[in-house]
Amino acid sequence: MTRIVGIVAAAAALFACGRDRPGAGIDGGATGSDATESDASAPDALIDAFVSTLKQRAYVKPSRSAQFMTFGYTVVMSTDGSTLAISGDGDDSAATGINGDQNNRDASEAGAVYVFVRSGASWAQQAYIKASNTDINDRFGTGLGISADGSTLAVGADGEASAASGIDGNQADNSAPGAGAVYVFTRSGATWSQQAYVKASNTDAGDRFGINLALSHDGATLVVGADSEASAATGINGDQTSNVPPGAGAVYVFTRSAATWSQQAYVKASNTGAFDGFGGYLALSADGATLAVAAVGEASTATGINGNQLDNLTQDAGAVYVFSRSGSTWSQQAYVKASNTSRLGDFGHGVALSADGSTLAIGADGDSSGATGVDGDQTGSAVPESGAVYLFRRTGLDLFGTSVALSGDGGTLVVGAPFEASFATGIDGDQTLNGSLENGAAYVFH
Repeated sequence: MTRIVGIVAAAAALFACGRDRPGAGIDGGATGSDATESDASAPDALIDAFVSTLKQRAYVKPSRSAQFMTFGYTVVMSTDGSTLAISGDGDDSAATGINGDQNNRDASEAGAVYVFVRSGASWAQQAYIKASNTDINDRFGTGLGISADGSTLAVGADGEASAASGIDGNQADNSAPGAGAVYVFTRSGATWSQQAYVKASNTDAGDRFGINLALSHDGATLVVGADSEASAATGINGDQTSNVPPGAGAVYVFTRSAATWSQQAYVKASNTGAFDGFGGYLALSADGATLAVAAVGEASTATGINGNQLDNLTQDAGAVYVFSRSGSTWSQQAYVKASNTSRLGDFGHGVALSADGSTLAIGADGDSSGATGVDGDQTGSAVPESGAVYLFRRTGLDLFGTSVALSGDGGTLVVGAPFEASFATGIDGDQTLNGSLENGAAYVFH
């Protein structure tokens, strides 16, 4: 196993995590692609750097900027880099569907997603996408997934309140606050339309279904996390009907045949526990056959691969579970822990898989080792919450790896550090200039 800690300052990074990732506030100002970056009225705007040679290629803003929109909360891009979807889960328009009224302000924190396309070196907004049942506090855009060709887009809304279950149920019901929903959209030519309204099979208030999600490259497998789901079930397709322990979490797998979606599996941890948050972070291989799911609140003192899951003595140590699919049947392949499991380590706070599912990267933002670089001393606790990333590789059925963002071939690793405090800007600036609270940085390893 390789453990990575480091600092390579960068002005901004593209990374998609769960709800408790810091969002970027926007105070009005510039709009559109390549808008004026120096606009002082938007000091907290997210700068999305489209990187090919580690140079910024575009500065992207929505067609309507507003305070607290959190544009850039989640970003996803097609494999060829020509389609980009960016959420603003604080968008407050009450519009529904595609390209509705963006200037409406009647639905606080309803959320929206903006789709941009590239022609040559130029970017342009293609669509402004809203839920079909827009409502206040739905936070449409908390989770995003996109197919390799950019023609299928899945959007999570972890605050959505319908008590519906399954596919295309009653969206008008509002009796289950925070239950969550996922909306699937498809593109024909340049035109987007909603294909499905997806709910859990055991919808309940506060489950946060859609907090995180992922799509396979062909867009035909969708996995959805609900990190506050409360069933005591373990493993695959267990009893969904109980409502304890609280905050255990679950993941739901859906598949598409033609244009029809159906649930394939209900996935739980092998050691389900209260407030484990299973499903808050997840990753899916390109073919949809390997799934990694984090439970940041998991409390076992185990270390390494397939250790003892039964104790609950190390608060918020965190764990990651790897599942594989054969045909339509899912099974757990590995139970993965840090090599230096510790209290409040938050192992699993960021998960990524290479395209073939053989390399796994796992973030642990609560790691407190004072080590620097690669494979330093993991045993210390001199630098609280400095963070670490662990990389594993799989051979056959044996898992070795895990991390935060990986290239398709697993050869390049990117780690976000949103609370890093250097004043540096651009690429490879001075890392020692600490003092800019929660400025943030990204680290690239290859």
